[in-house]
Amino acid sequence: MIDLRSDTVTRPTAAMKQAMMDAEVGDDVMGEDPTVNRLEFMVAELLGKEAAVFGCSGTQTNQMGVRAHCVPGDELLINETGHIGIFEAGGPAVLSGVTVRQIAAPQGMLSVADLDGKPRVDDQHYCRTRLVCLENTTNIAGGFIYPLQQLQDVSEWARSNGLKMHLDGARFFNATVGGGYSPAEMAACFDTVSICFSKGLGCPVGSILVGSKPEIRLARRARKMFGGAMRQSGIVAAAAVYALENHIDRLQLDHDNAKQLSFGLAAIDGITAWPEQTESNLVFMELENELGTAVQFAAALKERGVLVGPMGGQRVRLVTHIDIDSSDIPKVIDAVKDCVREGFAERALTGSGPYSK
Repeated sequence: MIDLRSDTVTRPTAAMKQAMMDAEVGDDVMGEDPTVNRLEFMVAELLGKEAAVFGCSGTQTNQMGVRAHCVPGDELLINETGHIGIFEAGGPAVLSGVTVRQIAAPQGMLSVADLDGKPRVDDQHYCRTRLVCLENTTNIAGGFIYPLQQLQDVSEWARSNGLKMHLDGARFFNATVGGGYSPAEMAACFDTVSICFSKGLGCPVGSILVGSKPEIRLARRARKMFGGAMRQSGIVAAAAVYALENHIDRLQLDHDNAKQLSFGLAAIDGITAWPEQTESNLVFMELENELGTAVQFAAALKERGVLVGPMGGQRVRLVTHIDIDSSDIPKVIDAVKDCVREGFAERALTGSGPYSK
């Protein structure tokens, strides 16, 4: 199968698995896992921050960041498509007593104009606006990459208003590679940064949060509270170390494959895609109503050996990653053409094919 559902489906390479097998380990909760310690030092140094803490998932390290900055009764500001607000099971409210205010913005990228005037006044009747959360690259908003100047402008605005800044960097290195700025330049705009290793970098598990020593001390305590403290976790930290040393530059290949895929989809009658707006490894397309739904389309493509992500209605997401080769892209485009030509929705509605199940 050619699996384009997400870059979370990536599998560790043979060399990465060997690095995991060879990892030196200890008890990380006691601060004695040398591989975890090495990883945390590497990432903190790369981003120009004081400290870091290794976690299980991007959701976990995002929530550790929220907890480090906020107390119950506070609120955070985020774009309406932000992962922290809609894909983390209400974590801010459940884990930290924090409310989420969602703000509309073009392409999922908040600007000073979007945020200006949004912080609550200092009054006992209101929750305290405490934190601004950005997502780079954006996810369901379209895989867009913030310009560095926009990040810097929002950061300056937030700090002038007494607010903290957190970055959901689930695809942090896709943003640096595609945006043409360094990890330290982006990280300088934020108090804390979450980076997920199990997406474009191809690790089986793991994420990290970086920030100041006091903030990471609070986040480490939150990790324990949330049940995410691990013991001999150097086995998985070794995969992240390997990825940092070997898998960052190759992300450009994923971006190139995504662009090629988007151009191919845009050329198919009945499908709308936006190759000129494909900036990273996320490709979005829309089906014309008469063709059928995204769910029906995904079922038809699965029969042809291609897995995609239906996003509801007519919208489909396709994600390129380390397990997708450039030779796979023409195969995907041909499979899509077959589905459109054969009228997958009509077969599904009449029950004449397997999509009716």
